[in-house]
Amino acid sequence: MQPDSPQARDYVLIQDLAADDRPREKAMRNGIKTLSKAELIAIIFGNGIKGKSVLTMSQELLARNDGRLSTLARKSIKELVKENPGIGPAKAIALVAAIELGMRCRDESPTERPRITGSKSVYSLIRNKLELLNHEEFWVIVLTRSNHVLDMFRLSQGGTAGTVVDSKLLFKKVVECGDVAASIVLAHNHPSGTLKPSVEDDRLTAKIKEGGKLLDLQVLDHIIVTHESYYSYNDEGRL
Repeated sequence: MQPDSPQARDYVLIQDLAADDRPREKAMRNGIKTLSKAELIAIIFGNGIKGKSVLTMSQELLARNDGRLSTLARKSIKELVKENPGIGPAKAIALVAAIELGMRCRDESPTERPRITGSKSVYSLIRNKLELLNHEEFWVIVLTRSNHVLDMFRLSQGGTAGTVVDSKLLFKKVVECGDVAASIVLAHNHPSGTLKPSVEDDRLTAKIKEGGKLLDLQVLDHIIVTHESYYSYNDEGRL
């Protein structure tokens, strides 16, 4: 076997692939949805490095991240460069930008205000803002009497283990939404992946619920989001 033959290498060069299996040609022929994760990343990267094709680089990148795009999306630009030989700032920025663009596309608000019908609809609305973060954020969704979303805002941002929530500021911002604000839903994330609420989560939920009563403002739910699922206080009968 020749040292430079495809069978002797532990990587695959784009030119070794049949023309119909090359990512760009495949996308043109069959549509972008037919491409694998590695092929999509290869198109974003554009080219490989000496002795290694862009497709192989993409496959190795996925392998280092359990084959999950959600794991990749949690990486910073600096982490991508540091952890992946051959991937410099330009490739890392291109990948992060592509992921961010996809998330923004999925997160665009419809023309009509969405209506909250339960915890699943809350999760669908808020997950893009919380599920991939490496730090905690606390969000508030303000609803009308018909449970249509009037406003939603980030109240605070913290570290990996918690964030400080100012309930006075929360109610101030809700009151600024006007008399049509009838109820709120609380949401925050656990970067650790733990779905179980903490003692502090319980205390905060109770405190905001009691404060809302003074303003005739009902707390409908408190959602805890992780990168894979969510926890609902209301579904668990804790509101």
